[in-house]
Amino acid sequence: MTPAPGRVTLVLGTAPGGTGAHVRLLAAGLARRGIAVSVAGPSSVDTRFLFSADPAVRFSAVEIAGRPRAGDVAGMLRLRRVARQDGGGAAAGAGHVVHAHGMRAGALAVLALLAVRRRPPVVVTVHNAPPLGGGAAGVVYRLLERVVARGADLVLCVSPDLEARLRAAGARRVARAVIAAADASGEPVPGVPVPGGPVPEGAGRGADSGRPVVFAAGRLAPQKGLDVLLAASASWRDLDPVPLVVIAGEGPLAGELRARAAALDAPAVFPGHVNDVPARLAAAAVFVLPSRWEGQPLILQEALRAGVPVVATRAGGIPWLTGEDAALLVPPGDARALGGAVRTVLTDPGLAGQLAAAARARGYGLPTEEDAVTAALAAYADVLG
Repeated sequence: MTPAPGRVTLVLGTAPGGTGAHVRLLAAGLARRGIAVSVAGPSSVDTRFLFSADPAVRFSAVEIAGRPRAGDVAGMLRLRRVARQDGGGAAAGAGHVVHAHGMRAGALAVLALLAVRRRPPVVVTVHNAPPLGGGAAGVVYRLLERVVARGADLVLCVSPDLEARLRAAGARRVARAVIAAADASGEPVPGVPVPGGPVPEGAGRGADSGRPVVFAAGRLAPQKGLDVLLAASASWRDLDPVPLVVIAGEGPLAGELRARAAALDAPAVFPGHVNDVPARLAAAAVFVLPSRWEGQPLILQEALRAGVPVVATRAGGIPWLTGEDAALLVPPGDARALGGAVRTVLTDPGLAGQLAAAARARGYGLPTEEDAVTAALAAYADVLG
């Protein structure tokens, strides 16, 4: 008989949008399967993802910061208490699993449970690669990576490059994480072309301006390479009408990116956080993901399902998601290559149509929310067995 957990404790830190959304999805999906679910993480994460608003989920505030700090010891002690309390509340005869998300949350979970008698199995999902440039942040990441590799019962990675890193760091058991964007049902979206179908008339032009829209979305942070996108916009300034760059999202570089756009006289707008991403994707001429490193970005999954032409960097798990036919892939940090690829999509309707159809076809094969929950349960059964 396949073992199933009685309770799962999901742990996360100051998670970026994709990681938090994935944990929210798992919490709701596990609860629907009749499993007692607890979430442990910073109160700021609960404010954003409203875990405590779900009556089927118990939320415990554990302040896990994004960087090392003096309060980490208190956070680990608090996490240990939460995990022991959850373990005591597991259904009779069923196990308790701790599932941490992100390298820092994973390392703290491993360390917090070291001295716990009859420690529950620890699963860690690694969502992102180390920061570029090394330095102190790179050293800290490698230390955390080693703690996770040596201490977790199972490490799930969102891309092949991360699997290789964790195996090299000494992880005993490594598997691929299944990450799904919300509502990944595979059902046709009104106004979006199906694989091989025609592109709707007027698709890719802003409803207000009539200008082609180059759309990007994500956390406004160095990882996302949005400064490279602004620099690349110079290469299509001669087109008539001039395409409009729309960069949705919030983050620490918001002011800097706006200032850079003004200095470059780039035709760009920054609407901040938006709740209508599917509609914006449907209205875009091209979706651009200029990341310097990535895992399995949810926004890219949404773009593929929407059937919008994609230009992205060949970084992390991006090529694994798109394949070689559903996007034009360029090297990270190369503004000239990025600009040239976007220009090609904007000026070649035939290629744009091929990319849109290939993206939509690829989107049909992406995992659904139920797939992600089923995969997590299989991982828990593995470590409990």
